[in-house]
Amino acid sequence: MATVETKSFYQFGNSSLAVPLSLHTINRRRLCERLTDNKAVPKGAMILLQGGEQHQRYCTDVDAVFRQESFFHWTFGVLEAGCLGAVEVESTCAILFFPKPPPGYHKWIGVRNSLEHFRKRYEVEEVYYTNQIADVLQKKNPSVILTLKGVNTDSRHICNEATFENINKFHVDNTILHPEISECRVFKTAQELEVIRYANKISSKAHKEVMKRIRPGMSTYQLESLFQHYCFYHGGCRHLAYNCLMASGVDCACPSHTVEVDSKVIRDGDILFDMGCEYYCYASDITCSFPANGKFTDDQRMIYEICLRANRAVMIAIKPGVSWADMHRLANRVQLEGLRDIGLLQGDINEMMRLHVGAVFMPYGLGHLMGLDVHDVGGYPKGTERINEPGLCSLRTTRVLEEGMVLTIEPGIHFIRGVIEEALENPETACFFNREVLNRLWNVHIEDDIVVTSEGVELLTDVPRTVDEIEALMAQESQGSN
Repeated sequence: MATVETKSFYQFGNSSLAVPLSLHTINRRRLCERLTDNKAVPKGAMILLQGGEQHQRYCTDVDAVFRQESFFHWTFGVLEAGCLGAVEVESTCAILFFPKPPPGYHKWIGVRNSLEHFRKRYEVEEVYYTNQIADVLQKKNPSVILTLKGVNTDSRHICNEATFENINKFHVDNTILHPEISECRVFKTAQELEVIRYANKISSKAHKEVMKRIRPGMSTYQLESLFQHYCFYHGGCRHLAYNCLMASGVDCACPSHTVEVDSKVIRDGDILFDMGCEYYCYASDITCSFPANGKFTDDQRMIYEICLRANRAVMIAIKPGVSWADMHRLANRVQLEGLRDIGLLQGDINEMMRLHVGAVFMPYGLGHLMGLDVHDVGGYPKGTERINEPGLCSLRTTRVLEEGMVLTIEPGIHFIRGVIEEALENPETACFFNREVLNRLWNVHIEDDIVVTSEGVELLTDVPRTVDEIEALMAQESQGSN
């Protein structure tokens, strides 16, 4: 049988980023070091994780495109479905278990790669079939098997805990691993940052392509198609980090992903695109707001520049030791000051802050952790509490920022009719609003990805942000196409 060349890196096409598999070796070492320092973990402990399963569409035999489960990917980088993986905590020895091909498998798929191929490809010490797991672990005789079980603080879903036949014969603990591996994922290594930079690079270029190609009369789904095509064709990014959120006109107040919104015809007015691809499971998350005809009106410019000012104020203020909740408050204050300057609001800013008027225009949290998931794990570790106040209650983390965290900064000024009406009906807040100005203005949302550095931030997103930059990019393509 011909030998298949193995690669010690991941790459989707020769022109895309090559990611060394040592990324996962480093991740496993970091995790084992944390567990070794945990007094609740005895000597001889072993980690056991279960990878994602291949699923079909409903009751058919048509496979959905497989994407690996994030914790499993972080630990092993395995691309195949139906696998399990183990790590001996003291030695960091990694063991992978692959499904054994059924009889006749070769008629449909061809020759299956050998276990030795997978061992070399994923740079692990041992590889077996999944039906051997009980025998292999029995010989290893671990003092405890640490399985993954915990609640995602964003989705409220519980992790898929690893299991196998006869696991009840082993001592299993499912409480220790989740907080430890989640905390590891919060802080990105140099190699992980390279992948996230790449995903941002491709998404940024795709956003620019959309901005150059958009024309009134197109439908929003056509722009989503352009974005996805660019990411996959030019960057090898097959998956999006989340469903594209596209909106035009009044829909920009609450961007969503529905058939009606996706097929909406774009007019001369405002556009909001919240789109990001992922590469090797690592995410990007970028939002751009701009006029579809390529030219800002005076009102659009005013609101956009206020939102951008809040975005940049937060970016300047971020450094290790800063509270993320305080960054949200800073964005609120900058936006309230700007809205007062243009006459939409009136009165004392401190009083507006006390009454949470900022949450009328930005009812969601400022941003979120990002990594293998667009809303990444680790936002609320034990001892970190949510803030039960308008706007702040929607924050996906209230942590104090530390070097190596990756977050989004996404202030917005949204004119959501129901939220505005509530504020106008409340005598405490109604006095702050100029209703005549209110009816003229549009919705803006600006989202950038950053990594916290020792001295501040590194901006990962690269799209035109000022009004002049946006208009210049859109005008350049318009002139070239005439």
